[in-house]
Amino acid sequence: MKNILEKIVKDKKQSLESIKKEKSLNILEKNIKDQNFLNFKETIQKNKGISIISEIKKASPSAGILVNNFNHLDIAKMYIENGATCLSVLTEEKYFLGKLEHIQDIKKKFKIPILAKDFFVDPYQIPLAKSYGSDCILIIIAALNEGQADEIYSEALKRNLSVIVEVHNHKEAEMALKYDQALIGINNRNLKTLDVSINNTISIFEVVKAHKGPLLSESGIKDEKDAQYIYEKTGIKNFLIGESLLKSDKPDELMKRLIQITQ
Repeated sequence: MKNILEKIVKDKKQSLESIKKEKSLNILEKNIKDQNFLNFKETIQKNKGISIISEIKKASPSAGILVNNFNHLDIAKMYIENGATCLSVLTEEKYFLGKLEHIQDIKKKFKIPILAKDFFVDPYQIPLAKSYGSDCILIIIAALNEGQADEIYSEALKRNLSVIVEVHNHKEAEMALKYDQALIGINNRNLKTLDVSINNTISIFEVVKAHKGPLLSESGIKDEKDAQYIYEKTGIKNFLIGESLLKSDKPDELMKRLIQITQ
């Protein structure tokens, strides 16, 4: 299979060139002043029980269209009413059919911290995401060299945004440890092949267990049994879940069961 991640990153860099021409930093700074921000990391740290970061996305390269009658506000409302700690909103447009505007719309109606789930390859994307109300950004170690990751991390902290550093193998996990103010997300999906195994969290936990910030397990968590398995093996109680909720006939009931796994 062609490396999906490389293709997405290449296209993201191209699309950013046109966005930069439309939106100067001055415009972004003005829009930032109009937003209300919440502390994503602190919200998870203060939550004593299971934290579900529920994901809103219309499509993905691995699953195609996930939600036919997609309405981001309706999905956000359902998640919030059923105990979501934070939201993850896909903002990548070409492959996931996302929009930054979705974050702005949700923040106008609801008070909940939101991750801009995107492929951050340029420090410019930090003020861009913040100008739409994002509270947290994502650094995918596999998509960047160390210098790029350092630059994006520093810019995010400078702008008081939370950062999730995402890893999917041991080498990336070791690299992520230096980002001591970040949350570390262990992705159970290999972003180069799209293969999924929740045992990836179990394996990588050994590398990152001493990290100061919260640890998350991401992708491939189908139900409360998967979450329980990860929790029992590692103590990780923060889960980023998208497709299982979006494709469920009764996502509200699944949310409630997930939140109760430690009780």
